[in-house]
Amino acid sequence: MSTILAITRAHVVPVEGDPFDGTVVVEDGTVRELGPDVAVPEGAEVVDAAGRWLLPGLVDAHVHLGVWEEGEGWAGQDTNEMTDPVMAAARALDAINPRERGFDDALAGGITSVNVNPGSGNPIGGLTVAVKTYGRVVDEMVLRSPSGLKAALGENPKRVYGEQQKTPSTRLGVALTLRKAFTEARNHLAKGEDAEGHLINEALGQVLNRQIPWRQHSHRADDIATAIRIADEFGYELVLDHGTESYLLADLIAERGIPVLYGPMIVSRSKVEVRERSAAAPGILDRAGVKVSIITDHPVVPIDHLITQVAIAVKEGMDRGAALRAVTINPATVMGVADRIGSLAPGKDADLVLWSGDPLDLQSRALRVWQEGREVYSYDEAERRGAVLPR
Repeated sequence: MSTILAITRAHVVPVEGDPFDGTVVVEDGTVRELGPDVAVPEGAEVVDAAGRWLLPGLVDAHVHLGVWEEGEGWAGQDTNEMTDPVMAAARALDAINPRERGFDDALAGGITSVNVNPGSGNPIGGLTVAVKTYGRVVDEMVLRSPSGLKAALGENPKRVYGEQQKTPSTRLGVALTLRKAFTEARNHLAKGEDAEGHLINEALGQVLNRQIPWRQHSHRADDIATAIRIADEFGYELVLDHGTESYLLADLIAERGIPVLYGPMIVSRSKVEVRERSAAAPGILDRAGVKVSIITDHPVVPIDHLITQVAIAVKEGMDRGAALRAVTINPATVMGVADRIGSLAPGKDADLVLWSGDPLDLQSRALRVWQEGREVYSYDEAERRGAVLPR
């Protein structure tokens, strides 16, 4: 028997399409129909939104949720396997603890999907995974696995391996490490079936075959230029993670159609390569034609402050509609799951958030959250407390 939910009298912001006041009907976990004149099906569970804002669940395309557990010290720190510069076959999926408190914070912040990355200690850190933010077992939360391959340029890998007095200890050594790994993987692919079974080359082969994007950690403009240079050499799909100085090259990045995942934004200038961070950057990138997303890099910025960063970007000149796309459909596209999440449309997952008001007003809060039509979070205004519902 079908399960039907109708959320009525809502101010609906579908992201792709104009906002309207009306109804969203959910059947068996997906959006069935939505609009200002949609009738409530017989037997549906009805939620009266009373004019409140209804949006798709927010999406953060760069987090370390579940692999870098807050308050756990070394016992919950599984972000980087810093024993070999090339860890292409390592999978973030294998280290995610879905019971980590950050997942609850994500739901309280209206975030229903994330991309979990390995860290940036290695030139090649490992395979990323796109997951929902609610579930008992991570395998049941997966949207796409793998959803990318994480790599890093700049200060982090040169510091990690420089301290070990091994290659790479400079920017030129990091670039060499990437080229050597890709060259070996390309040769592996050229050998065909006889070369199967090499986990690292198979992971890199998914990038070379453009099955998954290359997720390039890079901050300084010169590192971004190196990322583009190597991508041109090997022909893979490039995504710039962080891109602190990307706004200085916005026209070049736009010409090449390279998406930028900008952030974290509300952090100190703790090292040289982030001293040019700017809350105006997402707006500059968007106006230049770059498909930009806003990220927290959780736990660098706590994940429930994703919408805080969006509001700051708008304050510093970013268009409101573009800012909402930066935490919905844009990151969903980068993660390769825009057919399921990132906007409200018939056939998409019913990941919905009912806000008390405009989510860009920082006094608004997520009141109720549904994932695939199932309510997973509720904020009880009477008792003024939030509760993730039983998993």
